Amino acid sequence: MTREEGLVTPAPHVFRATGDGRREANAATVLRTVLDHGPVARRTIADLSGLSPAAVSRQCTDLVGLGLVRELPELVASSGVGRPQIPVDLHTGEGSGPVAAGVHIGVPGSTFGLLDLRGRLLARRALPHDGIAPGELSLRIVQGLRGFLGDVGRGRRLLGVGAALGGWVDPVSGTAVRHDALGWHQRPLAAELARGLGGLEVRVDNHARAIAQSEILFGRPAARRSLVHLFIGNVVDAALGIAGVVHQGPGSGAGDVAHLPVPDSTAVCPCGRSGCLEATASNTAVARIAVRRGIVPEPDAFLVVDAAASGDRRADRLLRERARAVGRATALLLDVLNPDLVVVTEHSSLVNPDYLEEIRGAAVDHSHVCRDPERIVSPHAGTAVIPVAAGTILLNPLFRSPLTASQR
Repeated sequence: MTREEGLVTPAPHVFRATGDGRREANAATVLRTVLDHGPVARRTIADLSGLSPAAVSRQCTDLVGLGLVRELPELVASSGVGRPQIPVDLHTGEGSGPVAAGVHIGVPGSTFGLLDLRGRLLARRALPHDGIAPGELSLRIVQGLRGFLGDVGRGRRLLGVGAALGGWVDPVSGTAVRHDALGWHQRPLAAELARGLGGLEVRVDNHARAIAQSEILFGRPAARRSLVHLFIGNVVDAALGIAGVVHQGPGSGAGDVAHLPVPDSTAVCPCGRSGCLEATASNTAVARIAVRRGIVPEPDAFLVVDAAASGDRRADRLLRERARAVGRATALLLDVLNPDLVVVTEHSSLVNPDYLEEIRGAAVDHSHVCRDPERIVSPHAGTAVIPVAAGTILLNPLFRSPLTASQR
């Protein structure tokens, strides 16, 4: 992908980092304050952030020059006493402002998304790729992503691409260390995607950690104190965030809860044990049970959700069974970590809050520390959670180091 194709335009302002990092830190503070409170006047930013008015003014000038923030003189009242306070906000105007692309690489298919600086999904597209050989999958994703960006991103300043996937992912090296379902081991995914996209910046991470970071950046305030995120899909994994930082662990291997024991489950796991969370509650497990019970003709968890929505009581019963199993596993995580918030990404509870209530009920029934079911929530982005999280992988470094990250 080239700049000539109209998908990537250079930053409008060049900043040379100097000093001891305070200017970068101050810029990040200002940008985060604008994210949380914008449109907002500079004086209010100073009051909220604790920075001096002069420092806020300098950082706003830099951020406006970089195209991340814009002034909104049209919001200034025409009457008043004293110098008018022109509010600033993130540059998210329709048809303008920088954007980030996200791709979630799933087992049967991938999902592309285009996000503005507030993490709002501007466009999305699905790419089925079930049955494609592991060695050919990266090329197929690049081809699909190029077409998607050519259709929806032309003329926009594209900051880069975030790629989220399950399994063991090392974001530092950009490597898919292990994804058994895709047949990937030590795959240099970021480098492959960047090469196919003409040198665009590409960042990769595990999808559970990406969703956790999306909650911290764009979601509920409690997420910034502490959260656990539990992802239930074809793979099952988790993430832990403390004080706004998502835990990676040595080798970025944190979050593998596939074999977390689920109380009362007898599901046989390929590991040789029974009652493991993935064997009990994954989309794959639910789809197989649904076929065996004659609920759906083929093993597809989304068909089970559709059947339940259409009034099939057997499908509803199966999804409630799954929800209670997820709730029991959630109780274990609550008791060990006791976070302010537990975010559960599970498709049926995203489309029908009744299943979230089943998760909450089982969690509270089995937890020794949690008596507040409202601590257990679905992702703030709802059914857009996957592409939003993928794009957040790219946006999060921008909000941490805006003066340098926006020019890479």
